[in-house]
Amino acid sequence: MQDVKKLVDLPSMRVGYGAADGDDAAGADGLAANLDPSWLIGDPPWLGLFEAWLAEAVVARIPEPNAMVVGTVDADGLPGTRTVLCKGADERGIVFFTGYHSQKGRAFDAHPYASATFPWIALERQVHIRGRVVKVTPEETAAYWHSRPRGSQLSGYTSAQSQPIGSRAELEAAAAATAERFGGRDSDEPVPVPDDWGGYRIEPEVVEFWQGRANRLHNRARAVRTADGWTLERLQP
Repeated sequence: MQDVKKLVDLPSMRVGYGAADGDDAAGADGLAANLDPSWLIGDPPWLGLFEAWLAEAVVARIPEPNAMVVGTVDADGLPGTRTVLCKGADERGIVFFTGYHSQKGRAFDAHPYASATFPWIALERQVHIRGRVVKVTPEETAAYWHSRPRGSQLSGYTSAQSQPIGSRAELEAAAAATAERFGGRDSDEPVPVPDDWGGYRIEPEVVEFWQGRANRLHNRARAVRTADGWTLERLQP
């Protein structure tokens, strides 16, 4: 058996972002140009670059390019993070779906704010978003729910998200009972939207773009929403 400690030497683990032959050398994202706040244009200024980077992550075949790490704070002040899938992005913000009584949902009841990070590490890029969280409309939730594969609908209807269950067998039995209730897994009988499930939108107040560069001299550009509009700035790495 291999010595795990020799394989996992955390202090010496390093990734060489960008290139070592000059500040103008292209990094893994293929750009020699350094990320700059001037790239943030439009209203809101973050949306165009976010959409471009997301599309380039899709073209680069990044696994689950719409995956984002969402951070919350619960009623006891304890932070929590988990990976979810972004299912909408427009000038209003970014959208994801979950159970209203999940750990995320309960945290939003206590503190309706969240952070989200898109970690496109293979492209040496990240986007960080922070802002207030609001529920999307029932119509938006229903439209997304009915676009989901039937198996996902049945699982979503079954799961009391984040609640304990005794075994995998119990979970599978509950899912089978739900499928039978709605005519089976191959039935055309609609699966209704659960009452305790729906979408949330993070309304961005701060959006930061990160681009990896050599010698840890990374580029960071940030857009901050104020009462007078958006402020754009470069951050030191």
